[in-house]
Amino acid sequence: MYAALSSQPDGTVLVTTLDDEGSTIGQPQIVDGRSLPAAVAGLEPQHPRWVWDDTSRWYSALLDAGVRVERCVDLRLSHAILRRSELTAASELAGLPLSSWDRGAIESVEVAAGDVLFDLDRPMESAAEDPLEEFRMQRKAIASATDPGRIGLLLAAESAGALVAAEMQFAGLPWRADLHDEILASNLGPRPKPGQRPVLLEEVLERVREAFDAPELNPDSPAELLKALSRAGIVVTSTRSWELKKIEHPGIPPLLEYKKLARLLSANGWQWLDVNVRGGRFYPDYVPGGVVTGRWASKGGGGALQLPKQVRAAVVADDGWKLVVADASQLEPRILAALSGDRGMAEAGRSKDMYAAIVASGAVATRDQAKVAMLGAMYGATTGESGRLMPKLTRAYPQAIALVEMAARAGERGEIVTTRLGRSSPLPGEGWREIQGDAYGEAATDADQKRARSQARGWGRFTRNFVVQGSAAEWALCWMATVRHGLNEMAGTAWLTDAPHLVFFMHDELVVHCPADVAAEVERTLRDSAAQAGRLMFGELPVEFPLSVAIVDNYGQAK
Repeated sequence: MYAALSSQPDGTVLVTTLDDEGSTIGQPQIVDGRSLPAAVAGLEPQHPRWVWDDTSRWYSALLDAGVRVERCVDLRLSHAILRRSELTAASELAGLPLSSWDRGAIESVEVAAGDVLFDLDRPMESAAEDPLEEFRMQRKAIASATDPGRIGLLLAAESAGALVAAEMQFAGLPWRADLHDEILASNLGPRPKPGQRPVLLEEVLERVREAFDAPELNPDSPAELLKALSRAGIVVTSTRSWELKKIEHPGIPPLLEYKKLARLLSANGWQWLDVNVRGGRFYPDYVPGGVVTGRWASKGGGGALQLPKQVRAAVVADDGWKLVVADASQLEPRILAALSGDRGMAEAGRSKDMYAAIVASGAVATRDQAKVAMLGAMYGATTGESGRLMPKLTRAYPQAIALVEMAARAGERGEIVTTRLGRSSPLPGEGWREIQGDAYGEAATDADQKRARSQARGWGRFTRNFVVQGSAAEWALCWMATVRHGLNEMAGTAWLTDAPHLVFFMHDELVVHCPADVAAEVERTLRDSAAQAGRLMFGELPVEFPLSVAIVDNYGQAK
């Protein structure tokens, strides 16, 4: 059973129960905004899949009212997938003109502020944005897909991920502001006055200025820093740390130290602490499906997807509770092995350390070489060490390398590629096609052709990685959804934050906050869910998805 929520022009909400095809069951119910949580709670024991335009809007408000739901269909996230997927390219939905449904999750409607539970002064959908009609259109698209099972699983996982994101933002990540302040003070010195640098950062800056004989140097300015490096006889194309590390000069070590500390100050300094930590919690604001590959993004200044190790010790479990931190080891290489069905690579993927298993197979000589070669295969590195190792990797794992090479060639031709469950890449823009076309016209020059080849290779690198990164994002969604289900079964009737619950996600890592006496059970749930996510996506292929799991008092102890 499905239950759709639609806001009405008069500020009420229409609650409509539907069958699998979208036909109405019984009489729709009209409720006002204040009565909606009770209406949802009343239907939830029937285990409906709630249908709404944006999970971030509807579910966040329901959580604030003390109501959880088991399942949902996020129409906007689903629309974005169905519109683009090659599995549903022949559907009526895919051929419709662009509408407000195509805004995507990154532009989801804002949650109402203040004391108003639901901001129903304006409708959530325009007249052309009827959720019932959209739901029916989506059901038809799924039914007519070339592989309904794949795309159906993807849409279910995507919507489950939206529920997880809303719950993590509601619950918040436990955070000790006092410990964070101590971490900053130990690294940077006491909190400075506004407009001033911390004293330890200033001391490092003086060493940089002295080493480069630049007493007025502002290393926060790339232009100034490039000039200072040039005067010292150092030629670089950027001031990024990875490029500076290759240089031997007495000024480089203090410069790298300065950049590290300056990054801490700007990304997670005192201003970040003031803005993002409230009541002992950091509330991550995720954007499910915010990246074209399906990976999540984050909005606001919190930087939920890049929490540096320097401040993780401030993430402390509540008294009597633990943090269970699970990290999927070498996820993307394992995904490639499963996608390609390459038996040799799949066998390596059964090992806890896949890179060491690649070395043991004789494909390359060292673990570092295995890592460099795999990254080169997935990201399209053709020069340097990666390029040198690629022939060896190709001989050892021909099916795996053939898969990413075919994806790259498709991108170079301006074609789409598709992930395991059916998320398809976008087509290159009109400008890209114009450059490709101009390169082979009668008036084309060698420069035109060189530019076109470079551009084609660039898009090929994107599509090469899209199939792997996008499928890894799908695995992570399936993992999260399965973990959430397992934690809900452990919780029973307990409220979200009174029982084990997810509090943080970062690409291939999950953090659960739980009472200490159930931490071992939570660990089993995380491991079992990882295995189940692999089976959901790939069946019984001999590829395993092992986890590194740590039960800790603070996040910093997990690594």
